Amino acid sequence: MKDYADPRMHSAEHILNQTMDRMFGCGRCFTSHIEKKKSKCDYHFDRPLTGQEIREIEKRVNEVIQADMQVTEEFVYREEAEGPYDMDRLPEAADRIRIVKIGDYDACPCIGPHVRSTEEIGEFRIASASFDNDVLRIRFKLAEAEKQ
Repeated sequence: MKDYADPRMHSAEHILNQTMDRMFGCGRCFTSHIEKKKSKCDYHFDRPLTGQEIREIEKRVNEVIQADMQVTEEFVYREEAEGPYDMDRLPEAADRIRIVKIGDYDACPCIGPHVRSTEEIGEFRIASASFDNDVLRIRFKLAEAEKQ
């Protein structure tokens, strides 16, 4: 099982995935690697991103973070989750599925740890983006969240 050890990065991944799908209709990433210092997400895509698109993704992700949205979870039976959610990355044996919700922005089945509020995430920055063989890879970092 994949270890998602950093709640800030993992919550940022959810926001990035929803932002990518809203902007480009590409769906959530099909693979990811979440680390404390830098993480990456791979998307099925048809071209590289422009500099303007990268800046727009950062802007939109940071707007969600700054909106101080509550991050919650609920558990549903697998049959309930199979219609509205992609179940490909979850274990087959799971009878009850944990759905993580980021305000009204995102909802997704997930096994990883998350922040309680998006304001805990800190500033999101795309470190780099590359495109090869119909795969768009986005590498991202987070600045420390400001202490209240």
